[in-house]
Amino acid sequence: AAFMLSANSANQERIAVEQHLALDGLAKHLALVAEERTDEARLYVIRGHERHFEAFAAKENEERNLEHTIERIKEFGASDEELRVLQSVGAAADALDSTEQAAVAAYRRNDVSGARQLLFGPEHERLQALLLGQVEQFSTLTNARTGQALEVARIRSDWLGLAAKVMLALTAALFLGVLYFILKRRISMPLTRMTGIVRRLANQDYTVDVPIDRRQDEIGDMHQAIQIFRTNGIERDRMDAERRQDQQTKDLILQMMHRLQACQNRQELADIVSRFAPQIFPNLAGHLYVMNDGRTSLFRIGTWLEPQHCSETFAPDACWALRRGHAHISNSAHDDIPCHHLDDHVTAGLCVPLMAQGDTIGLLYFEERKGHQGVNEASRLYLELIAENIGLATANLQLRER
Repeated sequence: AAFMLSANSANQERIAVEQHLALDGLAKHLALVAEERTDEARLYVIRGHERHFEAFAAKENEERNLEHTIERIKEFGASDEELRVLQSVGAAADALDSTEQAAVAAYRRNDVSGARQLLFGPEHERLQALLLGQVEQFSTLTNARTGQALEVARIRSDWLGLAAKVMLALTAALFLGVLYFILKRRISMPLTRMTGIVRRLANQDYTVDVPIDRRQDEIGDMHQAIQIFRTNGIERDRMDAERRQDQQTKDLILQMMHRLQACQNRQELADIVSRFAPQIFPNLAGHLYVMNDGRTSLFRIGTWLEPQHCSETFAPDACWALRRGHAHISNSAHDDIPCHHLDDHVTAGLCVPLMAQGDTIGLLYFEERKGHQGVNEASRLYLELIAENIGLATANLQLRER
Protein backbone atom coordinates (compact mmCIF):
# COMPACT_ATOMS: atom_id res chain seq x y z
CA ALA A 1 0.00 0.00 0.00
CA ALA A 2 2.86 2.36 0.82
CA PHE A 3 4.45 1.77 -2.57
CA MET A 4 1.11 2.29 -4.33
CA LEU A 5 0.57 5.60 -2.54
CA SER A 6 4.13 6.65 -3.34
CA ALA A 7 3.62 5.80 -7.00
CA ASN A 8 0.33 7.75 -7.07
CA SER A 9 2.02 10.75 -5.49
CA ALA A 10 4.81 10.57 -8.04
CA ASN A 11 2.17 10.55 -10.78
CA GLN A 12 0.56 13.67 -9.30
CA GLU A 13 3.97 15.33 -9.23
CA ARG A 14 4.38 14.49 -12.92
CA ILE A 15 0.95 16.00 -13.71
CA ALA A 16 1.89 19.20 -11.84
CA VAL A 17 5.07 19.47 -13.90
CA GLU A 18 3.10 18.98 -17.12
CA GLN A 19 0.60 21.70 -16.13
CA HIS A 20 3.39 24.10 -15.24
CA LEU A 21 5.11 23.57 -18.59
CA ALA A 22 1.84 23.77 -20.56
CA LEU A 23 0.68 27.04 -18.96
CA ASP A 24 4.10 28.63 -19.22
CA GLY A 25 4.24 27.67 -22.90
CA LEU A 26 0.75 29.07 -23.48
CA ALA A 27 1.68 32.50 -22.08
CA LYS A 28 4.75 32.67 -24.24
CA HIS A 29 2.71 31.56 -27.24
CA LEU A 30 0.16 34.36 -26.73
CA ALA A 31 2.85 37.02 -26.51
CA LEU A 32 4.69 35.64 -29.52
CA VAL A 33 1.57 35.49 -31.74
CA ALA A 34 0.66 39.09 -30.88
CA GLU A 35 4.16 40.34 -31.69
CA GLU A 36 4.36 38.41 -34.95
CA ARG A 37 0.96 39.67 -36.14
CA THR A 38 1.91 43.28 -35.32
CA ASP A 39 5.21 42.87 -37.17
CA GLU A 40 3.49 41.55 -40.29
CA ALA A 41 0.94 44.43 -40.28
CA ARG A 42 3.67 47.06 -39.91
CA LEU A 43 5.80 45.48 -42.64
CA TYR A 44 2.78 45.49 -44.93
CA VAL A 45 2.00 49.22 -44.52
CA ILE A 46 5.70 50.06 -44.90
CA ARG A 47 6.66 47.87 -47.84
CA GLY A 48 3.32 47.08 -49.39
CA HIS A 49 4.26 43.44 -50.14
CA GLU A 50 1.33 41.08 -50.42
CA ARG A 51 3.20 38.29 -48.66
CA HIS A 52 3.12 40.33 -45.44
CA PHE A 53 -0.62 40.77 -45.84
CA GLU A 54 -1.03 37.04 -46.36
CA ALA A 55 1.09 36.32 -43.30
CA PHE A 56 -0.98 38.83 -41.29
CA ALA A 57 -4.18 37.10 -42.38
CA ALA A 58 -2.76 33.67 -41.53
CA LYS A 59 -2.11 34.75 -37.96
CA GLU A 60 -5.87 35.25 -37.51
CA ASN A 61 -6.27 31.45 -37.41
CA GLU A 62 -4.06 31.28 -34.36
CA GLU A 63 -6.04 34.05 -32.74
CA ARG A 64 -9.22 32.07 -33.28
CA ASN A 65 -7.77 29.17 -31.28
CA LEU A 66 -7.71 31.35 -28.17
CA GLU A 67 -11.11 30.19 -26.96
CA HIS A 68 -10.09 26.55 -27.31
CA THR A 69 -6.90 27.30 -25.42
CA ILE A 70 -8.93 28.88 -22.60
CA GLU A 71 -10.98 25.66 -22.33
CA ARG A 72 -7.76 23.66 -22.00
CA ILE A 73 -6.57 25.95 -19.23
CA LYS A 74 -9.78 25.16 -17.35
CA GLU A 75 -8.87 21.47 -17.63
CA PHE A 76 -5.51 22.27 -16.04
CA GLY A 77 -7.31 23.59 -12.96
CA ALA A 78 -6.82 27.32 -13.53
CA SER A 79 -8.10 29.60 -10.80
CA ASP A 80 -10.83 32.26 -11.29
CA GLU A 81 -8.26 35.03 -11.17
CA GLU A 82 -6.22 33.35 -13.87
CA LEU A 83 -9.30 33.00 -16.05
CA ARG A 84 -10.19 36.64 -15.45
CA VAL A 85 -6.71 37.78 -16.47
CA LEU A 86 -6.85 35.49 -19.47
CA GLN A 87 -10.16 37.05 -20.55
CA SER A 88 -8.52 40.47 -20.22
CA VAL A 89 -5.74 39.16 -22.44
CA GLY A 90 -8.37 38.13 -24.98
CA ALA A 91 -10.04 41.53 -24.83
CA ALA A 92 -6.72 43.36 -25.26
CA ALA A 93 -5.83 41.03 -28.14
CA ASP A 94 -9.19 41.76 -29.79
CA ALA A 95 -8.71 45.54 -29.42
CA LEU A 96 -5.21 45.31 -30.81
CA ASP A 97 -6.47 43.12 -33.62
CA SER A 98 -9.21 45.60 -34.50
CA THR A 99 -6.67 48.46 -34.65
CA GLU A 100 -4.35 46.48 -36.89
CA GLN A 101 -7.19 45.38 -39.19
CA ALA A 102 -8.34 49.00 -39.49
CA ALA A 103 -4.79 50.05 -40.38
CA VAL A 104 -4.51 47.33 -43.03
CA ALA A 105 -7.90 48.31 -44.46
CA ALA A 106 -6.84 52.00 -44.60
CA TYR A 107 -3.64 51.09 -46.37
CA ARG A 108 -5.54 49.05 -48.93
CA ARG A 109 -7.68 52.22 -49.57
CA ASN A 110 -4.40 54.05 -50.27
CA ASP A 111 -4.57 55.92 -46.96
CA VAL A 112 -0.91 55.26 -46.13
CA SER A 113 -0.52 58.00 -43.55
CA GLY A 114 -3.67 56.96 -41.69
CA ALA A 115 -2.57 53.32 -41.66
CA ARG A 116 0.84 54.22 -40.27
CA GLN A 117 -0.72 56.51 -37.68
CA LEU A 118 -2.83 53.60 -36.43
CA LEU A 119 0.06 51.13 -36.29
CA PHE A 120 2.75 53.42 -34.92
CA GLY A 121 0.61 55.79 -32.87
CA PRO A 122 0.32 55.97 -29.07
CA GLU A 123 -3.00 54.05 -29.01
CA HIS A 124 -1.43 51.01 -30.64
CA GLU A 125 1.52 51.20 -28.28
CA ARG A 126 -0.84 51.38 -25.31
CA LEU A 127 -2.88 48.38 -26.49
CA GLN A 128 0.26 46.37 -27.20
CA ALA A 129 1.73 47.24 -23.79
CA LEU A 130 -1.59 46.33 -22.16
CA LEU A 131 -1.62 42.96 -23.91
CA LEU A 132 1.95 42.15 -22.93
CA GLY A 133 1.30 43.25 -19.37
CA GLN A 134 -1.78 41.03 -19.10
CA VAL A 135 0.19 38.11 -20.53
CA GLU A 136 2.97 38.70 -18.01
CA GLN A 137 0.45 38.85 -15.17
CA PHE A 138 -1.15 35.61 -16.36
CA SER A 139 2.28 33.92 -16.54
CA THR A 140 3.11 35.11 -13.01
CA LEU A 141 -0.16 33.75 -11.58
CA THR A 142 0.17 30.36 -13.28
CA ASN A 143 3.81 30.03 -12.28
CA ALA A 144 2.97 30.76 -8.65
CA ARG A 145 0.07 28.29 -8.57
CA THR A 146 1.76 25.43 -10.44
CA GLY A 147 5.02 25.95 -8.58
CA GLN A 148 3.22 25.65 -5.24
CA ALA A 149 1.33 22.55 -6.44
CA LEU A 150 4.57 21.05 -7.67
CA GLU A 151 6.28 21.65 -4.33
CA VAL A 152 3.38 20.09 -2.41
CA ALA A 153 3.35 17.07 -4.72
CA ARG A 154 7.11 16.67 -4.38
CA ILE A 155 7.02 16.82 -0.58
CA ARG A 156 4.15 14.34 -0.41
CA SER A 157 5.94 12.01 -2.85
CA ASP A 158 9.14 12.19 -0.79
CA TRP A 159 7.31 11.36 2.46
CA LEU A 160 5.39 8.48 0.96
CA GLY A 161 8.55 7.18 -0.70
CA LEU A 162 10.33 7.28 2.67
CA ALA A 163 7.40 5.44 4.29
CA ALA A 164 7.53 2.79 1.57
CA LYS A 165 11.27 2.32 2.09
CA VAL A 166 10.78 2.00 5.86
CA MET A 167 8.03 -0.58 5.36
CA LEU A 168 10.24 -2.43 2.92
CA ALA A 169 13.10 -2.43 5.44
CA LEU A 170 10.82 -3.78 8.19
CA THR A 171 9.47 -6.45 5.85
CA ALA A 172 12.99 -7.42 4.82
CA ALA A 173 14.08 -7.63 8.47
CA LEU A 174 11.12 -9.87 9.30
CA PHE A 175 11.76 -12.01 6.23
CA LEU A 176 15.44 -12.39 7.08
CA GLY A 177 14.58 -13.34 10.65
CA VAL A 178 12.23 -16.09 9.51
CA LEU A 179 14.63 -17.14 6.79
CA TYR A 180 17.46 -17.48 9.31
CA PHE A 181 15.59 -20.06 11.35
CA ILE A 182 14.48 -21.91 8.22
CA LEU A 183 18.01 -21.99 6.81
CA LYS A 184 19.51 -22.99 10.14
CA ARG A 185 17.28 -25.97 10.84
CA ARG A 186 16.07 -27.08 7.42
CA ILE A 187 18.92 -26.20 5.08
CA SER A 188 22.18 -25.26 6.79
CA MET A 189 22.60 -28.40 8.88
CA PRO A 190 21.67 -30.84 6.05
CA LEU A 191 23.88 -28.92 3.62
CA THR A 192 26.82 -29.02 6.03
CA ARG A 193 26.40 -32.76 6.37
CA MET A 194 26.09 -33.18 2.60
CA THR A 195 29.17 -31.02 2.02
CA GLY A 196 31.31 -33.49 3.94
CA ILE A 197 29.77 -36.40 2.04
CA VAL A 198 30.31 -34.74 -1.34
CA ARG A 199 33.89 -33.87 -0.44
CA ARG A 200 34.64 -37.51 0.37
CA LEU A 201 32.89 -38.66 -2.79
CA ALA A 202 34.91 -36.13 -4.79
CA ASN A 203 38.03 -37.80 -3.38
CA GLN A 204 36.59 -41.14 -4.58
CA ASP A 205 35.94 -42.35 -1.06
CA TYR A 206 32.83 -44.39 -1.79
CA THR A 207 32.80 -45.99 1.65
CA VAL A 208 31.06 -42.90 3.04
CA ASP A 209 27.59 -43.55 4.40
CA VAL A 210 24.87 -41.44 2.73
CA PRO A 211 21.92 -41.03 5.13
CA ILE A 212 18.42 -41.52 3.80
CA ASP A 213 16.39 -38.32 3.69
CA ARG A 214 12.75 -38.84 2.72
CA ARG A 215 11.77 -35.16 2.64
CA GLN A 216 9.83 -34.12 -0.45
CA ASP A 217 11.91 -31.03 -1.15
CA GLU A 218 15.17 -29.98 -2.74
CA ILE A 219 17.26 -31.32 0.17
CA GLY A 220 15.64 -34.73 -0.20
CA ASP A 221 16.28 -34.62 -3.94
CA MET A 222 19.92 -33.74 -3.31
CA HIS A 223 20.26 -36.71 -0.93
CA GLN A 224 18.85 -39.00 -3.59
CA ALA A 225 21.17 -37.48 -6.20
CA ILE A 226 24.18 -38.01 -3.93
CA GLN A 227 23.12 -41.61 -3.32
CA ILE A 228 22.85 -42.18 -7.07
CA PHE A 229 26.22 -40.47 -7.56
CA ARG A 230 27.79 -42.79 -4.98
CA THR A 231 26.26 -45.88 -6.61
CA ASN A 232 27.40 -44.73 -10.04
CA GLY A 233 30.86 -43.98 -8.70
CA ILE A 234 31.19 -47.46 -7.25
CA GLU A 235 30.00 -48.99 -10.50
CA ARG A 236 32.33 -46.74 -12.52
CA ASP A 237 35.29 -47.78 -10.36
CA ARG A 238 34.38 -51.42 -10.87
CA MET A 239 34.13 -50.96 -14.63
CA ASP A 240 37.39 -49.00 -14.71
CA ALA A 241 39.11 -51.76 -12.79
CA GLU A 242 37.73 -54.36 -15.19
CA ARG A 243 38.78 -52.24 -18.16
CA ARG A 244 42.30 -51.80 -16.76
CA GLN A 245 42.50 -55.52 -16.04
CA ASP A 246 41.26 -56.31 -19.53
CA GLN A 247 43.76 -53.93 -21.10
CA GLN A 248 46.56 -55.42 -19.00
CA THR A 249 45.52 -58.91 -20.14
CA LYS A 250 45.54 -57.80 -23.78
CA ASP A 251 48.99 -56.25 -23.36
CA LEU A 252 50.37 -59.44 -21.83
CA ILE A 253 48.82 -61.56 -24.59
CA LEU A 254 50.36 -59.27 -27.21
CA GLN A 255 53.78 -59.51 -25.55
CA MET A 256 53.53 -63.29 -25.43
CA MET A 257 52.54 -63.45 -29.11
CA HIS A 258 55.54 -61.37 -30.13
CA ARG A 259 57.88 -63.68 -28.21
CA LEU A 260 56.24 -66.81 -29.57
CA GLN A 261 57.01 -65.62 -33.10
CA ALA A 262 60.70 -65.26 -32.21
CA CYS A 263 61.32 -68.54 -30.32
CA GLN A 264 63.74 -71.11 -31.88
CA ASN A 265 62.65 -74.42 -30.30
CA ARG A 266 59.97 -76.09 -28.25
CA GLN A 267 61.72 -75.47 -24.96
CA GLU A 268 61.76 -71.71 -25.55
CA LEU A 269 58.10 -71.88 -26.54
CA ALA A 270 57.26 -73.82 -23.34
CA ASP A 271 59.21 -71.31 -21.21
CA ILE A 272 57.37 -68.37 -22.79
CA VAL A 273 53.96 -69.94 -22.20
CA SER A 274 54.90 -70.97 -18.63
CA ARG A 275 56.02 -67.40 -17.82
CA PHE A 276 53.13 -65.45 -19.36
CA ALA A 277 50.17 -67.75 -18.65
CA PRO A 278 50.30 -67.18 -14.83
CA GLN A 279 50.45 -63.39 -15.41
CA ILE A 280 47.51 -63.40 -17.80
CA PHE A 281 45.37 -65.86 -15.80
CA PRO A 282 46.59 -65.91 -12.18
CA ASN A 283 43.52 -67.94 -11.11
CA LEU A 284 44.32 -70.84 -13.45
CA ALA A 285 47.08 -73.45 -13.26
CA GLY A 286 47.91 -75.37 -16.40
CA HIS A 287 49.97 -77.62 -18.66
CA LEU A 288 51.16 -77.33 -22.25
CA TYR A 289 51.06 -80.60 -24.22
CA VAL A 290 52.31 -81.39 -27.74
CA MET A 291 51.62 -84.38 -29.99
CA ASN A 292 54.47 -86.84 -30.54
CA ASP A 293 55.71 -87.57 -34.04
CA GLY A 294 53.66 -90.74 -34.31
CA ARG A 295 50.52 -88.88 -33.24
CA THR A 296 49.81 -91.63 -30.70
CA SER A 297 50.07 -89.58 -27.49
CA LEU A 298 50.55 -86.14 -25.99
CA PHE A 299 53.37 -85.30 -23.60
CA ARG A 300 53.84 -82.32 -21.35
CA ILE A 301 56.52 -79.75 -22.20
CA GLY A 302 55.47 -76.88 -19.91
CA THR A 303 53.59 -76.27 -16.66
CA TRP A 304 52.72 -73.39 -14.32
CA LEU A 305 51.14 -72.88 -10.89
CA GLU A 306 51.21 -76.66 -10.12
CA PRO A 307 47.99 -78.22 -11.48
CA GLN A 308 46.99 -81.42 -9.63
CA HIS A 309 44.48 -83.37 -11.69
CA CYS A 310 45.90 -84.12 -15.14
CA SER A 311 48.16 -86.92 -16.39
CA GLU A 312 51.66 -86.23 -17.68
CA THR A 313 51.00 -88.16 -20.90
CA PHE A 314 47.84 -89.53 -22.43
CA ALA A 315 46.36 -90.68 -25.71
CA PRO A 316 44.52 -88.21 -27.95
CA ASP A 317 41.29 -90.17 -27.49
CA ALA A 318 41.38 -89.50 -23.74
CA CYS A 319 40.50 -85.79 -24.29
CA TRP A 320 37.10 -84.73 -25.55
CA ALA A 321 38.50 -81.40 -26.73
CA LEU A 322 40.86 -83.25 -29.12
CA ARG A 323 38.03 -85.48 -30.30
CA ARG A 324 35.69 -82.61 -31.05
CA GLY A 325 38.27 -80.06 -32.16
CA HIS A 326 36.78 -77.45 -29.75
CA ALA A 327 37.38 -76.34 -26.19
CA HIS A 328 35.83 -78.63 -23.58
CA ILE A 329 35.03 -78.03 -19.88
CA SER A 330 35.12 -80.78 -17.26
CA ASN A 331 33.87 -80.10 -13.72
CA SER A 332 32.65 -81.80 -10.55
CA ALA A 333 29.02 -80.90 -11.28
CA HIS A 334 29.10 -83.27 -14.30
CA ASP A 335 27.37 -80.77 -16.57
CA ASP A 336 29.28 -82.38 -19.44
CA ILE A 337 31.31 -85.52 -20.06
CA PRO A 338 34.68 -85.29 -18.22
CA CYS A 339 37.92 -86.05 -20.04
CA HIS A 340 39.57 -89.41 -19.27
CA HIS A 341 43.00 -87.89 -18.64
CA LEU A 342 41.61 -86.16 -15.53
CA ASP A 343 41.01 -87.80 -12.11
CA ASP A 344 37.65 -87.84 -10.36
CA HIS A 345 38.46 -84.95 -8.04
CA VAL A 346 38.84 -82.25 -10.65
CA THR A 347 37.04 -79.07 -9.57
CA ALA A 348 37.02 -77.36 -12.98
CA GLY A 349 39.22 -78.05 -16.00
CA LEU A 350 39.34 -76.54 -19.47
CA CYS A 351 40.97 -78.25 -22.42
CA VAL A 352 41.76 -76.14 -25.50
CA PRO A 353 43.17 -77.96 -28.56
CA LEU A 354 46.13 -76.48 -30.41
CA MET A 355 45.28 -76.46 -34.13
CA ALA A 356 47.29 -75.46 -37.20
CA GLN A 357 45.95 -75.73 -40.74
CA GLY A 358 43.27 -78.19 -39.63
CA ASP A 359 45.67 -80.53 -37.78
CA THR A 360 45.77 -81.06 -34.03
CA ILE A 361 49.32 -80.57 -32.75
CA GLY A 362 48.84 -80.15 -28.99
CA LEU A 363 46.69 -79.14 -26.04
CA LEU A 364 46.41 -76.37 -23.50
CA TYR A 365 45.00 -77.53 -20.18
CA PHE A 366 43.76 -75.05 -17.52
CA GLU A 367 42.68 -75.95 -14.02
CA GLU A 368 40.89 -73.80 -11.44
CA ARG A 369 43.09 -73.11 -8.44
CA LYS A 370 41.68 -73.71 -5.00
CA GLY A 371 40.02 -70.59 -3.54
CA HIS A 372 40.02 -68.74 -6.87
CA GLN A 373 37.38 -67.99 -9.47
CA GLY A 374 37.23 -70.33 -12.44
CA VAL A 375 36.98 -69.74 -16.18
CA ASN A 376 34.42 -67.15 -17.34
CA GLU A 377 33.31 -66.35 -20.88
CA ALA A 378 35.84 -63.52 -21.37
CA SER A 379 38.70 -65.69 -20.09
CA ARG A 380 37.63 -68.51 -22.40
CA LEU A 381 37.82 -66.23 -25.45
CA TYR A 382 41.34 -65.12 -24.50
CA LEU A 383 42.35 -68.72 -23.85
CA GLU A 384 41.21 -69.78 -27.30
CA LEU A 385 43.07 -66.83 -28.82
CA ILE A 386 46.26 -67.83 -26.98
CA ALA A 387 45.80 -71.46 -28.03
CA GLU A 388 45.47 -70.41 -31.66
CA ASN A 389 48.76 -68.46 -31.57
CA ILE A 390 50.59 -71.19 -29.63
CA GLY A 391 49.36 -73.72 -32.18
CA LEU A 392 50.70 -71.63 -35.06
CA ALA A 393 54.04 -71.11 -33.31
CA THR A 394 54.32 -74.85 -32.55
CA ALA A 395 53.49 -75.75 -36.14
CA ASN A 396 56.19 -73.35 -37.38
CA LEU A 397 58.75 -74.94 -35.07
CA GLN A 398 57.80 -78.46 -36.22
CA LEU A 399 58.06 -77.38 -39.85
CA ARG A 400 61.48 -75.88 -39.16
CA GLU A 401 62.67 -79.08 -37.48
CA ARG A 402 61.49 -81.19 -40.40
